[in-house]
Amino acid sequence: MSTSPPRILIIGAGSRGRTYANAVKSSCNGIVVAVAEPDEYKRSQFGRTVIWGDGPPPAEGAVFDGWRDYVAYETKRRARVLSGEEHVPPGVDAAFVCVLDEMHREVVVALTGLGGLHIMCEKPLATTLADCVDLYGALASNLSGQGEQMLFSIGHVLRYSPHNMLLRRLLLEQRVIGDVLSVVHTEPVGWWHFTHSYVRGNWRRESTTAPSLLTKSCHDIDVLLWLLCSPPSCSAADRPPPHLPSQVSSTGSLQYFKKSRKPVAAGTATNCLSCAAEKSCKYSAKRIYLGPDLAGLGSGNKNWPVSIVVPDIESYGEEQAAREAILSRLSEDYDASTPDAHVGQRNWFGRCVYESDNDVCDEQVVTMTWDEDPLPGAASTATATGGDRLGGRGAKTATFHMVAQTRKICERYTNLYGVDGEIFADSTTIEVHDFRTGETTTHHPRRESVGHGGGDQGLTRQFVLAVDKVKNHGWTTDRAQRELIGCTLEEVIRSHAMVFCAEEARRGKKVVDWKDWWANQVEGKLVKVKAAQ
Repeated sequence: MSTSPPRILIIGAGSRGRTYANAVKSSCNGIVVAVAEPDEYKRSQFGRTVIWGDGPPPAEGAVFDGWRDYVAYETKRRARVLSGEEHVPPGVDAAFVCVLDEMHREVVVALTGLGGLHIMCEKPLATTLADCVDLYGALASNLSGQGEQMLFSIGHVLRYSPHNMLLRRLLLEQRVIGDVLSVVHTEPVGWWHFTHSYVRGNWRRESTTAPSLLTKSCHDIDVLLWLLCSPPSCSAADRPPPHLPSQVSSTGSLQYFKKSRKPVAAGTATNCLSCAAEKSCKYSAKRIYLGPDLAGLGSGNKNWPVSIVVPDIESYGEEQAAREAILSRLSEDYDASTPDAHVGQRNWFGRCVYESDNDVCDEQVVTMTWDEDPLPGAASTATATGGDRLGGRGAKTATFHMVAQTRKICERYTNLYGVDGEIFADSTTIEVHDFRTGETTTHHPRRESVGHGGGDQGLTRQFVLAVDKVKNHGWTTDRAQRELIGCTLEEVIRSHAMVFCAEEARRGKKVVDWKDWWANQVEGKLVKVKAAQ
């Protein structure tokens, strides 16, 4: 720990906010000193478990009713400092933005308006391409007192798992399979997990949040681009341009969770608690949230997903009281007379999965292709190194598959095919087969935590370490951004833009030229944003 460790604010004390806060406590050289959360129970529980313990909260600057409350306080606090007032509590150095996806834009814009804060925003950056571009401008204009751009990170945690960091090193630095020709990457969401989050839960409606490719899988698209576009780590001066895709296509739809798939035995029931087929239905809300087989209360679990149904579930001491609280929440339902705005603004965890208002894809495939794109001088370099004339920038293909109906729950797996071998990676192991020797080598990367294979801790550690280096060790923010966070604002925009491009391809049933699409939909807008600064 530094003498003056980074001071962290968590905005949003839900599941992701708690995850990052715990990662700060367990593996970072920073301290969580403040929380902004509108829900009183979540706010007080977070404060007790993370910040002030069993005693009373600090007199000021530690707990806020929401992000607006914090912005108002910080504006006045800075004015007090400028006026020469003594004993003003110190502010925070960085903020983790962990609110609902559709709130990201207004929260991040407000924080950048304050200026001087390092920001980590949970993925996705925003729910529309226009908002992503706007946030690019806001973040680029978030400057320190010395005129440096403040640090920024996005919740693309897959980049930071020990597994994927080793995979990238094997591919790009050690080149264990030579040039990559094809990648097939699968995200198995999980048959009941999908219903919790994308049929009954927060991310079920595009009009409220965004397509599932963005809300669930934007960091899968990002990690593919990180592996196939971004060059190996090098200094800013000799960093070559990324090898960008040439074409993008996508297919997918809501295949299963809709009324046409509803079992006949369920009749007209719209809620599990009043359904004649409930006992035989694998999607029974009672089975998922109360039963012993999955992650229900009966298994001894009071964390996710149970705590999403009843956020204050820990306050119910007796199991029977907790069970009754869950049943009460599951019994809530709506009918044709309920205003759509009311239906869309909250979750309905007891709702029949075939009668819900969900419309996001439960199955989607995205295909990205690259053309040969050698850099000038690649042929001469190849002569010296024994490689080919393309310098690692040959034609290749990446296919991503998001699928709901799987036994695995978010345990991603990837096949990578190269000119000299192939790799199978399954989130815990990396198996490399070398065509030249016939040998197979299996790597077992360390697994710090279950949170995205250690990616939650990895991202948090790198971001807070970057803040510490800037605050206490004389690093420029540019150096810390490049060497520790390892992701630029341009990369963040590119990976999000790829999701929106894929969605345009899916909806239009077409193949999109990436270069033209980027020029028309993104590049011109970024130029305008930069010119306006």
